Amino acid sequence: MVVDADLLLAATSISKAFAGVPALVDGRIRLKRGSVHALCGGNGAGKSTFLNILMGLHRADAGTVMVKGRVVHYASAAEALADGIAIITQELSPVLDMTVAENIYLGREPRRMGWFADKAKMEADATALFARLGFDIDARATMRSLSVAKIQLVEIAKAISRESDILIMDEPTSAIGEKEAATLFKAIRSLQDQGVGIIYVSHRLTDIFSIADSYTVFRDGRFIEAGDLADIDRQRLISLIVGRDLRDQEARKSTSTGEPMLSVSGFARHGQFEDISLDLAKGEILGLYGLMGAGRSEFANALYGNEPKDAGSVKIEGKPVEIRSPSDALANGIAIVTEDRKETGLVLTSSVSENVVLAALDQFSRLGFVDGKKVASNVDGQIARFRIRTASRDLPVQSLSGGNQQKVVLARCVETEPKILICDEPTRGIDEGAKREVYAFLSAFAAAGNSVLMISSEIPEILANADRILVFRRGRIAGELEGAAATQEALVHLAS
Repeated sequence: MVVDADLLLAATSISKAFAGVPALVDGRIRLKRGSVHALCGGNGAGKSTFLNILMGLHRADAGTVMVKGRVVHYASAAEALADGIAIITQELSPVLDMTVAENIYLGREPRRMGWFADKAKMEADATALFARLGFDIDARATMRSLSVAKIQLVEIAKAISRESDILIMDEPTSAIGEKEAATLFKAIRSLQDQGVGIIYVSHRLTDIFSIADSYTVFRDGRFIEAGDLADIDRQRLISLIVGRDLRDQEARKSTSTGEPMLSVSGFARHGQFEDISLDLAKGEILGLYGLMGAGRSEFANALYGNEPKDAGSVKIEGKPVEIRSPSDALANGIAIVTEDRKETGLVLTSSVSENVVLAALDQFSRLGFVDGKKVASNVDGQIARFRIRTASRDLPVQSLSGGNQQKVVLARCVETEPKILICDEPTRGIDEGAKREVYAFLSAFAAAGNSVLMISSEIPEILANADRILVFRRGRIAGELEGAAATQEALVHLAS
């Protein structure tokens, strides 16, 4: 048999079932040296199971994996790593009280005298790695002090530092902004030049068409199609992923009444944002855009009471209110979808039902007892409303796909009957079909006379959904654009 020297990885007919339920029926991929191969598919398509098999985290029930011409059966991730395969996972798992450098070299620390961890060398090596990649991160900082975006960059740097032949990137830009994504793409192209093969997984089609040269599509656990990206357009790729034609999203029609719902004046948290003033009308979706660290999420968290403000005032429907905690926000009709659903949006080990009613338990309690029938009825209603794919309301939410988890977060928000919904990266890490459902919900929510504050790093998303866009730069509002007149170039210019 003639072996293609450029073929780094070939997987064929991979299948896997859990408790008799198929998660993967026919997984396939071919990865060549120096290529970026996009693995595409909706939530629940089988991509994660497939990647876990490649990394030795699961054992396939059937099929063959060949790495550099050899059939392999990895029993652990350590074996895959030793054989030159590294992965950047979508689920961030930092050791928060260790430094950045310690996280990068955890388990493979350089040693002094063969025994003691050489902290100085770790910090020097990490600093040199960040300089090479163009990442602005202090190697001596603790992980706890970093934003979600910077934690993502550390995870990326950690995988790259292993100098593997095969690098799997699972949603690497889901938590970072446009500027950081451009820096990452530059690093990816450098890795390509060195002959590294990259499997790139992303729900951001803009990313895929920017960086990948070939693609494979999974749907419902099966291989659907593979080919060169030069031979396919965005619309065709979407139809392969979702199994039906979806028209390109058009900008929504404004339902703003012009009547103030929320007024913020002089909001500040020193070192994060200064002098933020804005008005949000009833029926309006107001977009907040900016580069990583521009202060958007920090402002949203202070507005919701997650973090204290140093200055500023808030009015809701013309009435001054004081919001010192999330309970104050909820009492005043404000709910939030945080940027990291797994860290701050959900209790992963609790059921779908418990997560949906978590913020509104008072509505279901009497004399200290929870009305189980009322809870079940309401939760079933939200499952139907948001089309949450779950076998049972009692299923742990961690067992759901990312898109369905995000719908659980939205359902929980709705249970509190908010007038104002703050959405921080509302479609992070979810597929195109689920994104359209989230957009439809937000549009209907605003059309009902409510208001949405939408933070997004995805320019096409914010252009298509926002009536107006405020651009943050270095903790301040750098400018305002009407949604109909806003362009990608104008947003990037104001942000940078």
